[in-house]
Amino acid sequence: MTSATRAAELWAARAQSGRDFEASWKLARAAYWLGTRGPESKRRAALDQGVRAGQQAASLEPDRPEGHFWTAANMGRLAESYGLVQGLKYRGRVKDELERVVAIDRPWQQGSADRALGVWYFKVPRLFGGSSAKAEEHFRRALTYNPQSSATLYFLAELLMATGRRNDARNALQQVLDGPIEPGWGPEDRDFKAKAADLLKRLR
Repeated sequence: MTSATRAAELWAARAQSGRDFEASWKLARAAYWLGTRGPESKRRAALDQGVRAGQQAASLEPDRPEGHFWTAANMGRLAESYGLVQGLKYRGRVKDELERVVAIDRPWQQGSADRALGVWYFKVPRLFGGSSAKAEEHFRRALTYNPQSSATLYFLAELLMATGRRNDARNALQQVLDGPIEPGWGPEDRDFKAKAADLLKRLR
């Protein structure tokens, strides 16, 4: 957490010029980390900063995926923090940004946009565009880029559990536990492994 805070400070100083694409999207990424793992009282402020930084990156390089993706990531978590009713107002913008990433570079970051779209279709109520079938389609597509992705397998397992396919959910969770720690994604992989172990206990 100390390293993430320091990184955000450094990228924020560089991004102040409004002309540094790398600093802007990396600030958005660091802000997402702080907004999802930092002190509860500071999370929304971090996510707000992440949205602004992502949007700045997207405006500087509209044909690169980073700004669009991290805008969507921060905005999506911000929406969740406000609860279902208020959060729904963000749904269109989040989806638009993720679809932009798919259009630019679908395999980018091991299909992260497809995974995030899967979460979008899974979490958004059906009345407002959600769809279990489309969620699964996006998760399966993301797995074509990295069949061992702990994040994608975990979210797929949640979907399978929600749709009554408990055995399939168990298999997906076991794959999370058996899979490797990806270089550069150690903290995230360990988080998903811990959550997979907890969910697997509830399925037994």
